[in-house]
Amino acid sequence: NGAIRNLFEADAPCVAVSFADDATDDEIAAATAAGMDIAEIRIDLFAADGVDHVVERVRRFGGVPTIATIRATAEGGAWVGEDARRLALYEEVVRLVGAVDVEASSTAICDRVIAAAHALGRLAIVSFHDFERTPPEAELVATIAQARDGAADVVKIATMAHDSDDLRTLARVLAHDHGVGLVVIGMGEAGAASRLLFPFLGSMLTFASAGRSTAPGQLPLAQMAATFTSLSSEYAARRH
Repeated sequence: NGAIRNLFEADAPCVAVSFADDATDDEIAAATAAGMDIAEIRIDLFAADGVDHVVERVRRFGGVPTIATIRATAEGGAWVGEDARRLALYEEVVRLVGAVDVEASSTAICDRVIAAAHALGRLAIVSFHDFERTPPEAELVATIAQARDGAADVVKIATMAHDSDDLRTLARVLAHDHGVGLVVIGMGEAGAASRLLFPFLGSMLTFASAGRSTAPGQLPLAQMAATFTSLSSEYAARRH
């Protein structure tokens, strides 16, 4: 948990890579060596969701900072089980990771996932995804305020960016002080630049792919790491 807090608070890009339960120790180590700062464990992509299997696979990431995510299908994930089951898995794995990510739209469990994280001193990321469009700035600001008031530590906004106007909307949202940590991402081809630029404007996290892409427009880890190494001495220093 302390490692993730330090990464989020650093004045340098922070790169996450998503993994399912088929990740090998060598793949995790290779991603870390290539520039990954945080492993996002996508439990919704696991081949099985039994507690023993999930815990065993999550433990394999013990050497790196981790976020546990069980993404609902409504926001681009693969979880099709009941909310009660998803909540039980969150409550089980939160002790093994540094942070959890739950959707603001998952109103049946969001508050309880946040409470479980805070009870153990973990970070709670509350996320919003729109794979069709970038909503107006006022809507995004309201979404952030609601998540902040619900005790989120970090609010993640990921929207489909169709053009430079959408990127400017996201940049304005990111530039404003909302009283909570922010991750802002423009998805899709037009949003790709946000994954490289927004970390320098205050977005606490960006996502790269290392063999598996979990959102439209993700850039390869090697490409992202090379760019950040050339632009950020602090990021480069973490590689040595």
